[in-house]
Amino acid sequence: MIKIHFKKLCMVSAFSMATLLPTAVFAQGAPVVCPDYKKGPTNIPSERTGKKVSKALEAYNLDQVDEALTILYEIDTSQEFDRAFTDRFIGNLLATQSDKAAKALEYLNKAVKAKKLNDLEQAGTLRLIADLNMQEKNYAAAAVKYKEWMDFTCKEDPDVYLRLATAYYEEQKWADIIDPINKSIKLAEKPNKNAYALKLTSYYNRKMYKETIQVAEDTVTIFPDNKANWTQLGFFYMLVEDYKKALSTFEMALNQGYLTKEAEIKALMQLYSTNNIPYKAATLFEKYMKEGLVKKDEKNLSSLASTWNQAKDPKKAAVYYGQAAALSSDPDLYYKQGTSLALSEQYKDALVALQKALDAGADNVGRIHMVMMEASFYSGDFKTAYVHVQEAKKDSSTSRSARSWEPYIKEKAKNRGIKL
Repeated sequence: MIKIHFKKLCMVSAFSMATLLPTAVFAQGAPVVCPDYKKGPTNIPSERTGKKVSKALEAYNLDQVDEALTILYEIDTSQEFDRAFTDRFIGNLLATQSDKAAKALEYLNKAVKAKKLNDLEQAGTLRLIADLNMQEKNYAAAAVKYKEWMDFTCKEDPDVYLRLATAYYEEQKWADIIDPINKSIKLAEKPNKNAYALKLTSYYNRKMYKETIQVAEDTVTIFPDNKANWTQLGFFYMLVEDYKKALSTFEMALNQGYLTKEAEIKALMQLYSTNNIPYKAATLFEKYMKEGLVKKDEKNLSSLASTWNQAKDPKKAAVYYGQAAALSSDPDLYYKQGTSLALSEQYKDALVALQKALDAGADNVGRIHMVMMEASFYSGDFKTAYVHVQEAKKDSSTSRSARSWEPYIKEKAKNRGIKL
């Protein structure tokens, strides 16, 4: 859900400021620390260390990183600032190499631990250490360093708050995400979708669905062109069984062309059915099945058929039950096809489908014979109706109903002069 490329950030922050030059640039300069922080004296490297650092920097500028590191490794000094400054330079160089992050952190941590760097250097190094730890998936250490950076600088940076929240996300400290992410959202010049995703995840994973929905509603308002936000909100409404809002949200998503997945179409179909609008559910599902967005498999065909039955259109239901049965030879689907055909007064076709159900090994034999009896009776075939009513009498679940039909069939046959 949330991807931040910390490696790239680390490489940029390592050399984004000209603080490696052994000149007066090392003066404290503009305030970078808390107002009540007592600044120490401005430090610059000693002449001996400064010459070697300059030589290393020349090598670096010629893309000779290994040579630059060799020069720096050879610096032996007992002066605390020189040592911290050199360790920082080494750490910055190592941070640019893909497989040296752990070693870079070793040197950078030594550099800040001494607390001898100038304010600007100390602040920048703390930030770099935090970013490197994020890159190396040392999320707890990253969180500590981001907070140290904030404590040292007294700065409220929306990006740092976002990274701190991301560290908590990676550690699955869901509740801890909220404070920094709210600050990041408040301070940001423009909305950041990652920030809202983190906030939503925090609430959702703690089953705080009311708050989750509020964030999801905000994302739809702030990022209206992001189609995933609409369906996400719709699914959250379904989660809390607010089916009217869910339907409204999915309909708006449909009208904007945002429903592009089978699961989304099926969700809208379900919502129409839940809100007692089965005809819309069936026509929608049928449309997208014909267009290929919804797979034409047994499950979907059967679901579509059932929805047409709910919409009081057994003729269409029979069509889709028949297609589903043809794919699976499921006797229950043949039975449902036959029943739907009988309801739509297609009696001959109903008898064919119901016989297929029997041939496929259906369990509800008595009920099938009852439907076959009714189909035969209403088509005027009283002899066949009588045969089926006899079969239905053999099944305990339908024997009572069959016995009540038997004299009626006999009477109708007698009135027509038909001998049973």
